[in-house]
Amino acid sequence: MSVAHSDLKPIVAAIVAIVMFSIPLQGGLSAQQGPSGDQAALLAELAGADAAAAARIERQLQALWDQSGSAAMDLLLKRGRDALEADDTASAIEHLTALTDHAPGFAEGWHTRASAYFEAGLIGPALADLERALALNPSNYDAIYGLGAVFEYLGDTESAWEAYSRARAIHPHHEDVAEALERLRPQVKGKTL
Repeated sequence: MSVAHSDLKPIVAAIVAIVMFSIPLQGGLSAQQGPSGDQAALLAELAGADAAAAARIERQLQALWDQSGSAAMDLLLKRGRDALEADDTASAIEHLTALTDHAPGFAEGWHTRASAYFEAGLIGPALADLERALALNPSNYDAIYGLGAVFEYLGDTESAWEAYSRARAIHPHHEDVAEALERLRPQVKGKTL
């Protein structure tokens, strides 16, 4: 496995540079709107919310991001997620590939397929899909968290820390992000005496 990791280092470095410099901390919000409200307003509200309000806003954002604009594409997303929950990554990848083929502008399709690829141990394709998802929706803190998880898996704690920190800047109450930052703090920031 270490050979595969060393082979990926140039790819990871390139993706880190592209993705991290293209993810704005505050701006760059797409104009997605839906019944749950405007994405920019929800993200602004999320940044200053307490934990209880953050959970509500997170649900609203996820509902907004899950809208592809097509019932058929929404069904493919649901089937892909259901297959992931059932640990059937092959079926998940099939459904999500059909989704990304037919709706290439739908960020959540790329983000969810990245999760399926990661679960299948396909790190290169997972990174590529995360890059695409973040190009389409740079404010998706779950995709940024996923990017951090991939970097951490590859042993690149500095890039993982940076990704997790960017996710926290958007969603200060994201529990998985907080746990990841706490886990990496001694490796990145050193140990306190």
